Amino acid sequence: MKVSLDVDIGGTFTDLFLSYDGKTAFTKTPTTEYNLSVGFMQAIKEAARQLNISVKDLLSSTDIVRYSTTIAMNTLLQRTGPKLALISTEGFEDIVPIGKGASWSDQLTFTEIRNLARIVKPEPIITRDMTIGVKERVNSRGEIVRPLDEEDFLEKLQYLVDKGARGFVVSLLFSYANPAHERRIAEIIRKEYPDFYLGAMPVVLSSEVTPKQNEYTRTVTTILNAYLHYSMWEQISGTGDELRNSGYDKVIMMVHNSGGMAEVFRTAAIQTFNGGPVAGLIGGANVGKTLGYDNIVVSDMGGTSFDLGLVVAGSSRFYQYHPLIDRWWVDMTVLETRSIGAGGGSIAWLNPVMGNRLEVGPRGAGSMPGPASYNLGGTEPTVTDADIILGYINPDYYHGGRMKLSRQKAASAIKEKIAGPLGIEVEEAALLIKKIVDANMGDTIAKETFLRGYKPADFILFAFGGAGPTHCCGYGPHAGINKIVVFPFSPVFCAYGSSTMDVLHLYEQSLRLPLLAAGDMSPFSEYDVFNNTVKNLQEKAIKDITDEGFAIDSIKFGLEIEAKYGGQLNILRFMSPLLFINSEDDVKKIYQAFENEYCRVYNRISAYPQGGVDVLNLILRATVDYPKPKLPTYPLAGEKPDHDAFKGEREAYWIEYNGFRTTPVYEAKQLKHGNIIEGEAVIEAEDTTIVLTPGYRLTVDKYNNFIIKKGG
Repeated sequence: MKVSLDVDIGGTFTDLFLSYDGKTAFTKTPTTEYNLSVGFMQAIKEAARQLNISVKDLLSSTDIVRYSTTIAMNTLLQRTGPKLALISTEGFEDIVPIGKGASWSDQLTFTEIRNLARIVKPEPIITRDMTIGVKERVNSRGEIVRPLDEEDFLEKLQYLVDKGARGFVVSLLFSYANPAHERRIAEIIRKEYPDFYLGAMPVVLSSEVTPKQNEYTRTVTTILNAYLHYSMWEQISGTGDELRNSGYDKVIMMVHNSGGMAEVFRTAAIQTFNGGPVAGLIGGANVGKTLGYDNIVVSDMGGTSFDLGLVVAGSSRFYQYHPLIDRWWVDMTVLETRSIGAGGGSIAWLNPVMGNRLEVGPRGAGSMPGPASYNLGGTEPTVTDADIILGYINPDYYHGGRMKLSRQKAASAIKEKIAGPLGIEVEEAALLIKKIVDANMGDTIAKETFLRGYKPADFILFAFGGAGPTHCCGYGPHAGINKIVVFPFSPVFCAYGSSTMDVLHLYEQSLRLPLLAAGDMSPFSEYDVFNNTVKNLQEKAIKDITDEGFAIDSIKFGLEIEAKYGGQLNILRFMSPLLFINSEDDVKKIYQAFENEYCRVYNRISAYPQGGVDVLNLILRATVDYPKPKLPTYPLAGEKPDHDAFKGEREAYWIEYNGFRTTPVYEAKQLKHGNIIEGEAVIEAEDTTIVLTPGYRLTVDKYNNFIIKKGG
C-alpha cells in the first residue's frame, strides 16, 4: 500500500486527507494550539484507526507528507517570536516606522479607515531602539559609493547585543543590486558569535530573502521571515521527530502560498503563511478540470474564518498585488485569496458604539474553549450555537457523534449575550446570527468577483470547510450564485488541495532594463544582462530541486516578468514566451506579451509604448509535476435514495416559511450516484451538514459529489 498524507492545521480543526491504492479517506480532529504536533499526530492516529492498521504501518507505507499550518499566523498574533534587531543603512533607520506613510491603514476596511480616532499602527516587530544604521552606501546600479565602516558597525553591534538581541535582520539600501555589504556584516556577526557558542545568533539578509527593489517591503518581508523562522522550526522539527519515531523516514513537504510545495529544508517561513487557503484554491482548480468547470468561486467556511479565491478560465494564477501579512505590506509572490472572520466559531456580539448592533466576527472562539455548545467553558455565542438552535446541526452527531454538543449551553449563551439585551426570543436571535454571517460571506464573494470585472452568476460555487455546506445555500444565492458543489471531502478540502500541488520553487531578482527605449521605441540589445540573470536563477533552481531528489530533466521552467510603461506607475506581471533573449525578434515577442496582458487588465487606449517599457523584476518558476489523486467513480443508482439513507425527521427553521418545519434528515454516506433530494432537507455527514433550503435540488454525481441547483 502506497500512501500520501496531507495535513492542514487550521485555527479550530486539524484536517487530514489520505489517498492510497486509488482510494481516499479523511479525518478531522481539534487543533491543539498549545502544541500543534499533538493535533497533527492525533489526526494520523484517527486515520490509522479508520484503515484498521497501526500508526507505524501507516507511516512506513507513506511516500509523502504535505503540511500546511497556522504556526506563522499564531506567532504573529501572539507575538511569541524572538527579540530581533534591524541593521539598516545610516539615515534610513526609520523606513519601517514611516511605512511609506500608509502603514496605519494597510489591510483595514473603508469603515475602519473612516474611524480615524480608533486607528493605531500595527505593533512593531522590531522596536526603534533595536534598530541601528551603519555607515555604508551602494547606489542603484550596485556601485559602492561608501565602503562599510566595520569599526563603527562593531560598536553598534555590541549595543544591540547589550539590549538583548537574539537575532539580526540586515536590510541595506540597494542590496538587491550588490549584496556585498550585507554579506560582510553577516561574516562579522558570525565571527564575533560563532555557531558553536551558546551565544550564537542568526543573521537573515534581505538580499537572500527577497532580492528586489523597494526597501520598505524588502525590509518588512525579511523581518517577518526572521521573526517566524524559529517558532516554525521548533514546531515543525518537533512534528518531524514524532513522525520519524512513528515510522515515517522521508522528508516533510511544506505547502507554499505561491501555489506549490517544497521540502521543508527549502522553505522560508514566510512562504507558509496562508498556505491552507491557497491549497484550497489549487484543489478547486484541479477538481474543476475533472468536473468540467472553468469559472469557480472556491469558498472555505471553517471554524475560524471564511476564505475564498477565484478560478477564472481554469486558472488560479491571480497574484496579490500588495500582499499583506498582519497589516504588513510584503514583497513576495502570493496567490490571491480573501479571508474574513466568519466561521462556525465566529462570536456574535452587540456593538455598543453602533447602538448595540448585532455583529458576527471577526473574533472567534477557537477550539478551546470553543463555542458555548462545546461545554468546555466557553460562554460566547457563536455561529455553531445558532445552527444548533435552528435545527441544522444535530448536537448528538457532531463529528459523527465523537463530540457531543449541548443545546442548552448554546441557548443560554445566545439568550444571555444577544436575545436578552435585544428583548427578542433565542430562536430569533439565532436566525439573525445566521442571516448576518451569510450576508457577510455573500457580500465578500460579490465584491471580489465584481472587482475583477466578472458577474457572480457566471461562476459555480465550491463550498467546503466544516461549516461551508451548512451555509452555502445562504451565502451563495446572496452573492448571486445558484449552482453549488459540495464534495464528500469538503470538510478537509484544503488538505485535499495540497495533494493536488506540484513541486514549485520561485526565484526572483530585481534589475532595470529598458525593453523598449522611450521615444523611438527601439528594442534593447544588452541581452547578456537579461540572460545571465535568468541563468543564475536557473542554477539555484536546479540545485534546490535536485537536492530534493528530483531529476534535472523533470524540471519545467517558466519566466514571469514585472514591467511597466515609462511615465506610468502601474507595474504589470506577465508570462514571458521566452526564457532567454537572443535577437531583436525575441524582444518584440516579449513586448507583445506585455502589451497583450496590459490591454487585458487595463485597456488599449492607456498603452503608452512611446514612453518605453522598463523591465523591473524577473521571476523564474521551476516546477516538477507530482502524481495527484484521482476521484473514484461510482455506478448509477436510482433517483430515489435507499431506505437506509433516510435517518428520520427533526424541526428546522426555514426563512422561506418564516418558522420551523418538520424536515427530513438523510445520511450523506448512504446517498448514491443519481439520487435526488428536494429541499427542504438536512443531509448529515460525520464532519459536516448540508442544509438544503426550499426551492433547491441536490443531485449526486458519479463522483458522489453533491450538486445543488436552484429549481433543479
